[in-house]
Amino acid sequence: MKPARTIEKLAGGEKTDIVALGDSLTYGWMVGKGYLAFLKEMLLEAYPGNGLSLMNQGIPGDTARGGLHRLRRDVLSYDPDCVLLQFALNDAFCGETPEGFGKTMEEIIRAIEEESEAEIALITSVCLGGDRENLFIEKYYSELERLSRTYRCSLARVHETWKRKISGGVPFSRLVQSDGVHPTSEGYRYMAEAVMDLFQSR
Repeated sequence: MKPARTIEKLAGGEKTDIVALGDSLTYGWMVGKGYLAFLKEMLLEAYPGNGLSLMNQGIPGDTARGGLHRLRRDVLSYDPDCVLLQFALNDAFCGETPEGFGKTMEEIIRAIEEESEAEIALITSVCLGGDRENLFIEKYYSELERLSRTYRCSLARVHETWKRKISGGVPFSRLVQSDGVHPTSEGYRYMAEAVMDLFQSR
């Protein structure tokens, strides 16, 4: 599933507005270049000459519940063509259940569908450093999988892209900052690649 109308506007050189709602991974915590900066470069290379606007509405420490509260102000007020939604890690480690996380994300999706014409792309966050941690966080990513099927939303599986890079020989330590969670610039570039796959016309 791809955001076909957004791709059509990009390919046609039309003004295209994309808003990214999320937490510190959307914000680009402690790096000079986060995933949205890489993504914008990739989109402009693939679709030169369009009036692309890519707005960063990531807030460090935010959760899906926080995103829902600020959805109208930070996203819908801009009447976007496409909304990128990235949450999960803070929800998980603040004690929200996977089911509770999924319910809030569903509220966000339904509000976007009811109040705008925007296409929606769900984005998983990164994989973590241990098997036990990944089994835990992937329960939350499974909720995004479920919602992408139910609402026919695009889904960028960032954690799977990271796993492939690690399996291919990239050390996990190169992808994360000293806290073991927030990406380095290299990690953000791989995150952008996963999201860019959604916007490829083929």
